[in-house]
Amino acid sequence: MAIGLMRFSMLVVAATCACNIASAEDYPSRPVRVMVGFSPGTTADITARVVGQRIGQNLGQQIVVENKAGAGSSFAAEAVARAPKDGYTLLIASIANPINAVVSSNLSFDFPKDFAPILRLTTTPNILVVHPSIGVKSVKELIDFAKAKPDQLTFGSSGVATGTHLSGELFKVMAGVTMVHVPYGGSPQAVTDLLAGRIQVLFSPASTVLQHVRDGKLVALASTEAKRTAIAPDLPTMAEAGLPGFETGLWFGLMAPVGTAKEIVDKLNRAGNEALKAEEVGKALAPQGIDLVGGSADDFARFLDSEMKRWTTVAQAAGLKK
Repeated sequence: MAIGLMRFSMLVVAATCACNIASAEDYPSRPVRVMVGFSPGTTADITARVVGQRIGQNLGQQIVVENKAGAGSSFAAEAVARAPKDGYTLLIASIANPINAVVSSNLSFDFPKDFAPILRLTTTPNILVVHPSIGVKSVKELIDFAKAKPDQLTFGSSGVATGTHLSGELFKVMAGVTMVHVPYGGSPQAVTDLLAGRIQVLFSPASTVLQHVRDGKLVALASTEAKRTAIAPDLPTMAEAGLPGFETGLWFGLMAPVGTAKEIVDKLNRAGNEALKAEEVGKALAPQGIDLVGGSADDFARFLDSEMKRWTTVAQAAGLKK
């Protein structure tokens, strides 16, 4: 009897493995849903729709983008974490996810453990901008100003524990300065108060501030990516401006629930990399200040690990660690 049960179990396991292999080979046989944790028209949404359309063409199936905004993208992440591990429900992950994992104590999922990296898709830099009234023209001058007048500068953000907030906290740590944080309900509100001179410093997505810089209403000091952004090629990076290792771009990547078949992850990675090479994708995203990344799933995994370590250190320094 025991031998019979053992043989039956082995047959069930073999049949399950064969079924998984077959489903991976046939994937996708129906539309794939991609969850975005931000509103329509945001950089995350634009990335998902532009790149997703081309990925769908490469796979021969429709990519359906679904917006589930709220809680810094945690609502969308929770939905994907609970979805079947079959490759038909994916997440557009962002800088918000590792930050939330570090600072939030009430998440119903474990971001590092519950998601499988597929591909880092895009990045768009934050721009360090200041109000002209403080009279600084470079990152070094801003640091000197802040050191000479501790806690007299105010820096805005799109909210507590957001990427723009943690960018400011990282700046404080790396530059050895103190400034007062003023959180807002989003980047547009923070930009409005910066333009009015009610705050003096802001890390903001390039698309929301560059026109004000061109109009002379704000002064741009540096961008926060590892390399200069195509939308403002004359603007130095934070590393070039004297803070090597300072990188806080708004990145977006594709992830699946952990346990999704490796064959499916590999197929999505190939389709995604091909999509990023398509001319129409670059033409659609470049004017938005969105740069293309790409690479392997392992590349994305290593990047996510570095993000978790980075934001853990910054959150501890800012008193935000859960």
